[in-house]
Amino acid sequence: MTFPLESVRAAYPALADGYAYLDGAAGTQAPQPVIDAIAGAYRQGIGNVGGAFPASHRSEAIVAGCRAAVADLVGGHPDGVVLGPNMTTLTYRLAQALAKQWGPGDEVVLSRLDHDANVRPWVHTGATVRWAEVDPVTGELPVEQYAELIGPRTRLVAVTAASNVLGTRPDVAAICALAHEAGALTYVDGVHATAHGPVDMKALGADFYATSAYKWSGPHIGAVIADPALLETVRPDKLDSSSDEVPDRFEWGTAAFADLAGVTAAVDHLAAMVPGTGTRRERLLASMAAAEAHELELFGHLLAGLESIPHVTVYGKPARRTATAYFTVAGRTPREVAEELAAARVNVWNGHNYAWELTAALGIRDAGSAVRAGLVHYNDRSDVDRLLEALR
Repeated sequence: MTFPLESVRAAYPALADGYAYLDGAAGTQAPQPVIDAIAGAYRQGIGNVGGAFPASHRSEAIVAGCRAAVADLVGGHPDGVVLGPNMTTLTYRLAQALAKQWGPGDEVVLSRLDHDANVRPWVHTGATVRWAEVDPVTGELPVEQYAELIGPRTRLVAVTAASNVLGTRPDVAAICALAHEAGALTYVDGVHATAHGPVDMKALGADFYATSAYKWSGPHIGAVIADPALLETVRPDKLDSSSDEVPDRFEWGTAAFADLAGVTAAVDHLAAMVPGTGTRRERLLASMAAAEAHELELFGHLLAGLESIPHVTVYGKPARRTATAYFTVAGRTPREVAEELAAARVNVWNGHNYAWELTAALGIRDAGSAVRAGLVHYNDRSDVDRLLEALR
C-alpha cells in the first residue's frame, strides 16, 4: 500500500518552519485535527464530570470517546483504559497497587533494554529483582534467558515492546507466554512501539499495556490498558470520596478533558492517514502498517548513510526494530553534535533518553550517552539527507 506522505505532512503545521523533525522518539508534532479538537473542546465549553448541565455531559462524552479510541488503537477494551498525565505516573500508580498483593521473596523480572519508567517503579516496590540482560553488540534481548529468570516466585514481568533508543523489538509474545506459564502478570511498555506500527496487545500477551499519546501525534496524555476484570482485582490508594468503579478508581483528580479530546482526534488522524473503509480498528491496522513500511524504507537510507561515515558509530543492529538510530560522533560530545545539527535546522536528541540501564550496558552512560535520530510517519528523505550532510 502506497503511503501518502505529502498529504500526511500537510496535516502538520509545525513542519512549515523548515526544520527536519527527527526528534519524534521524544514526542511528535500535532496535526491540525488534534489542535482543532483541543481548541474546540474549550471553545464549546466543558465542565467536570458528574454534573447536571450540558458542559459536564460534554466532558463525559469526551472521556468515553477517548477510552474507545485508545482501545481501538491497541486492541483493548474501552472499560479497561486508564487515563492519566503520563506513562511514568500511571506505572508508579499500578506498581504500588499491585505490590500490595506481594510478599517477602516475591520477584519481578525486569530488562536492561527498558526505559527507566518500566524499571524504577517496579524496583521501588521492594520486590526481588531479576534482570534480563541485553546483548550489547546487537541490542537484542534474548528470549532464552527468561526461562531461567521466571520462576514460582515471579509475580510480574515488565518488558518493552520497543527500545526507545535502539529501536529493538524483542519477542514480547514469547516472553509473556513464559510469564503466563508461571502464573505471572505482564506489563508491556508500548510507549515507543505504538507510534511505529499496528498494535495488538492481546497477541503480545500484555496483561497491562502502557502508551503515551504525545508519541503518536496526540497531546501529553498517558494510558494503561488492561482487561477490566483484571483491574477489578487491583485496589489502588485513592480518595475515599472518589469513585471505586473501574477504570475510574485509578484516575486521580480532575482530568485534562480538552486534551482527551485531542487524543481521540489523534487516533482518528492515524486511522485516516491511508484511505480505507471498515471499522476504526481495521483502518488503524492498515494505516499503521503502511506507515511502518514507509518509516523502515526511509530508515534503510538513514542507516546506510550513518554507517558510511567513518567517524560515526551506530549502536545496536537488532533484526526487528523501529526506525530509531542511536549513534556517537568521534571527537564530539553528543550535546555538541545535537547543537551543530540544530544549527543546520535538524532536531535530534542527545543523552541517555531515560534508557538508564541500557546506556550503562553499552558503556556510554557516563560519557554523555549518544545522539538519537528517530523517524516517524511524517518524515521524508530530505529530513534524512540534511542530517547525513551535516554529519559528513
